[in-house]
Amino acid sequence: MTEEKRQHLEFIQNIINRLSTNSIQLKAITITLTAGLLAIYSTSPKIFLIYLASIQVVFFWLLDSYYLQQERKFRGVYNDVSGITTSNFTIKDYEMPIEKYKEDKYNFFRCIFSLSKLLFFGSIFLILILTIVGLEYNCIN
Repeated sequence: MTEEKRQHLEFIQNIINRLSTNSIQLKAITITLTAGLLAIYSTSPKIFLIYLASIQVVFFWLLDSYYLQQERKFRGVYNDVSGITTSNFTIKDYEMPIEKYKEDKYNFFRCIFSLSKLLFFGSIFLILILTIVGLEYNCIN
């Protein structure tokens, strides 16, 4: 393996690591903001706060899915540069053509509904929606 190829792979891996770190930070922010809004709701019960928490969960879900999509695209570039997979196009040294990765697992909607996103964000969103429904129909005091 040439030095240029090794360095190219290192650049791609650094980007993947940054995207992964951003994803973890988004999840932490989601939990913090949701807990904060629910804490405020406990002192001042206005259902608007739970609606707001639901909206911010969806927003961070979409943003985290975007990071996952970008991470998958860079993994595709990494795999093609390293020779693990082959694509229909050639990748020059230090080139990162993520726009060429569009199909299947690189699709944004596949990232939104990936198992990890559904389990994390979907469960928080579902709990908030069930709480709203329970409060609206006086099932929860």
